[in-house]
Amino acid sequence: MRSAERPAPSPATSALPRSVRLGYGSGSVATGAFGTVPGLMLLPYLTDELGVAALWAGILVVAPKAWDVVVNPVAGRITDRTRDPRGPRRPWLLRAGLPLAALFALVFASPGLETQWLEAAWVLVAFLGCATAYAFFQVPYVAMPAEITDSYDERTRLMTWRVAILALTILVAGASAPAIRDAVGGRDGYRAMGLTIAVIIAVGVVGAYVGTRRAPVLAPAAGAGSLRDQLRVVSRARDFRLLLSTYVVQALAVGTMLAGVDYLARHVLDDASLSTPLFVCFVGPALVLTPVWTRYGERVGKQRGFVVASLVLAAGAAATASALVAPLVVVALAVAVVGVGYAGTQVFPLAMLPDAAAVDARRTGENRAGVYTGVWTAGETVGLALGPGVFGVALALGGYVSSTGGASAQPDSAVTAIALGFSLVPAALVLLSLLWLGRYALDASTVADATGHATGTPDRTEPA
Repeated sequence: MRSAERPAPSPATSALPRSVRLGYGSGSVATGAFGTVPGLMLLPYLTDELGVAALWAGILVVAPKAWDVVVNPVAGRITDRTRDPRGPRRPWLLRAGLPLAALFALVFASPGLETQWLEAAWVLVAFLGCATAYAFFQVPYVAMPAEITDSYDERTRLMTWRVAILALTILVAGASAPAIRDAVGGRDGYRAMGLTIAVIIAVGVVGAYVGTRRAPVLAPAAGAGSLRDQLRVVSRARDFRLLLSTYVVQALAVGTMLAGVDYLARHVLDDASLSTPLFVCFVGPALVLTPVWTRYGERVGKQRGFVVASLVLAAGAAATASALVAPLVVVALAVAVVGVGYAGTQVFPLAMLPDAAAVDARRTGENRAGVYTGVWTAGETVGLALGPGVFGVALALGGYVSSTGGASAQPDSAVTAIALGFSLVPAALVLLSLLWLGRYALDASTVADATGHATGTPDRTEPA
């Protein structure tokens, strides 16, 4: 950490420049690629290429993410206390983002070791390294909105750019990853895919670092006390707990669906090439409707918008159970409904998180944004990682047959387990999450009262 520190401008209540919105949003290229591709490709890589049994493969996917529970709050604490002329968060985008890209390429680059256990160990160690690097990128990245604007509505607008770019990244990365694998074939296909996605991650990292150079930043002093003391303070923030619980359960649902896409295409729809069209159906509506969700949230409030988006997501997920009997067009429409709901379930919680952190900072005069986002991203990544674990359990219960060198024929019980694990299980999880979301209470007026700033349409003066 650098000892020199220049005074930073105060957070702007005015509209952020478009270049800052776009620059910040470009970080979603990195988070979207890393958040999507392992959930989509790692389980098939283990079961159908390395020959690891489904249950053990699910454990291998989940195990490194359990580390996030420990390392993410630590990353938040470290970035809270970083002293650097570029601000406390921005330097970490490069420090952690570029190693993340390199480690990602290694996950799918096993050199062909003597036993399945050695190859599984290669994946485990490389993915653990990815989880650590991702923590030190994602935590400061998510913390930045609380410190570059204190406008309730401007944070939603900032998230609109982020989620729109996230949706585009999911489309590009999620559609291209299986296409690259299948075009090259075999292990070389997975290696080529891993290298390509690593380059995409690096582009997002550099874009976020360069694009936020004009962002105004002035964080309160870092919170006093040990990490345990600060975690105790955060744990007592009722609305943050409710929002986090909602988001983690929904991340689990989304992770379960991502893990099932390749299996659904191969074994239920009997066409592996459908993985890419399914991703287009999922992401296409999100690209178009993200600004619509933003405007809807400005009219009815973030919490109510989040509830409606969650219900749309659950309905679409449940409808995909029709894949067992319905024509492909019906399944595609159901996946598109999932995409509509998913866009909203990203815009609203990501705009609500900095509200909670900013309310705490204004009330106490201490900056715990890093600890808040460390806990948040730990929950998010664990939820997404548990998704493949849940789907792996469904495969095991259905009697899925693992193989080496490609997918094998499956019994009817495994096909049914794939369809239900992709549809009804995620739908039930999303509905369960509403038990917490319904009790969330921070809205525009309470945030304005806590921070001392009125909400509404900000003026157009750009920050210095």
